[in-house]
Parts: sequence; C-alpha cells; structure tokens
Amino acid sequence: MSFGLGFVLFLCLAAEFTNGLTDAPNAIATVVTTRVLSPMKAVLMAAVLNLVGVAATGTVVATTIGTGIIDPQAIGLHTIAAALLTIIVWTMAAWYFGIPTSETHEMLAGLAGAGFASAGASALLWAGWVKVLTGLLISTVAGFLAGYLVMLALYWIFRRASNTFMRTTFTRLQILSSAFLAFSHGSNDGQKFMGIFALALYIGGVYTEFHIDWWVILLCGTVMGIGTSIGGWRIIKTMGFKMTKLEPVHGFAAQLSAAGAIVVSSLFGIPLSTTHTASTTIMGVGATKRFSAVRWGVSMEIFMTWIITFPACAILGYIFSLVLKPLMGG
Repeated sequence: MSFGLGFVLFLCLAAEFTNGLTDAPNAIATVVTTRVLSPMKAVLMAAVLNLVGVAATGTVVATTIGTGIIDPQAIGLHTIAAALLTIIVWTMAAWYFGIPTSETHEMLAGLAGAGFASAGASALLWAGWVKVLTGLLISTVAGFLAGYLVMLALYWIFRRASNTFMRTTFTRLQILSSAFLAFSHGSNDGQKFMGIFALALYIGGVYTEFHIDWWVILLCGTVMGIGTSIGGWRIIKTMGFKMTKLEPVHGFAAQLSAAGAIVVSSLFGIPLSTTHTASTTIMGVGATKRFSAVRWGVSMEIFMTWIITFPACAILGYIFSLVLKPLMGG
C-alpha cells in the first residue's frame, strides 16, 4: 500500500467519523428529545442497527457512489482526497454551530468539483447524477409531505383516544420507529463512505475491480458509530428541540415517514440525504399542529446551509484537487 493510498483511506475514515458526529444522530434525535430513550441507549441502538441496515440491504448505494458519479478511469487518488477533505472541513464548520448539514451533498459536490479539476466535465457521469437529483426531490418535497400526511392520518385514527393513551402507546412505538430509521440510515448513508473507500482501493491498485468487502462495511460502520457517541448531542438538540416541540406521536410519525422514504431509495440505489429527509419530515409533522409551531427561523438556517453546500463544496473540491495533484500525482 502506497503512502498516497494510506492517506486517502485515513481521510475516508475521518470523514466517516464526522458523518457520525452530524448525520447519524438524525436517526435518534426525536427518540432522545421526547425522552423515550436515554442518549446512551439510543446511540447504542443506532450504532448496531446502522450496521444491520448496511448488511441487510446490500451495496447498491455504495456502488452508485463508487462508480456512478465520476468516471473511475478519469481520476486519481488526489481527486478522492480532495473530496474527502471538503467533507471534513465543511462538516466540522457546520457541527461547530450545531447545524445539521448533509454529508451526502458535501460528498457529491466535492467529487464533482474535484473530478472537474482532474478531467473536466467528461469525468461526470450523467446517469448517476439523475439519481442524485431524484434523491434531492424525495428528501425535501416528499419528506415534508410524508411527515404531514402520516401525522394527519394518526390524528384521524386516534381522534377519540385520550392523551394518556397516546403518550403511553407512542412512547413504546417510537422505539420501533427510531430503530427503523437507524436501520434505514445504514441502508443508505452508511453505504456512501464504503463506496468511496472501495473506490480508493480500486484506483490505488489493491482491487482489480470495484467491489465492497465485508471488512470495509464493518470498519466504516464502527467509525461512524464512534463519531455518533462522541459528538451527536449538538445535532440532536437542533433537530429535536429547536425546530419544533415534539411529543412521542410526532416523533413516531417523523421517523416512520423518513425511514420509509430512505429504505425505498436505497433499494433503487439512490443516494439520499438522511439529514434532509429527517429534517423535512419533522417540519411536516410540526406543521400539522399549525405552521407557527415550526420554528421557521431555525429551519431557514438549515435550508440556507443546504443551498450553500453544493456550490461551496464544489469550489472546495476543485481547489483541493489542484493543490493535491502535484503533491500526490495523478
């Protein structure tokens, strides 16, 4: 293994760690802030079910990231390193301010910028970007509508139920919905860095063809779980406390809606932003009470971060690629 490849693999694990800091907590934010589970129990559950989600749903999303976004034949290790540095820099800045950013979009924009710097527009593969745009639509518009409609359905089904019954029932059910969301996060987001890791091994000459080994799944999943346990609380506070006031029934509706959208996307190999999906379903659920129940100021901060992410990370990826190319070759 060359020094350059070792450096890229280290960056990949560092980026996966930051993913645990900011993205994986989305799966457990509502179950912690509604006090259904303690943070320690929720983190342990999320870590285990993220791994289960990856193992049970294959590597279709990882393959999309590794071979469908930029042409592996047109790039070098410096391209991947540039994209990973972009993720780390942007994620840590957002984490510092407690804003849930999307590592998915950081990764995609960073790869696009770095790939463009390496080989021009020909490095970008349109078929993969169609899936990216589809995922963006699902995670925003569909996420909000799903949360809104599921919450309305629950209001109608349990319209005659007492408050005590609702709290007791959905306190238990939210554990299941949180587990489902953690599983779905592994099925989609957990695969993305595995795709980058395997792509680096392929370009670095360790693999003769692109594939995902079991030890790559285990290594990346473990590092993500460690990141969640260390720094996830900042994002949990934003997602669960600052956006809207959540009761167990609201947390259940938001998690069920988000998890369903993510799992379906995973089956079709669509790289979906779990941050976007979890955030918009919470907004949709909150809006069923009244639109003023959602703290739109906090929500707008999150939306602005998403909007800025693509161009900013594409520029960072481009710059990092130009800087790293003479240092790493390619």
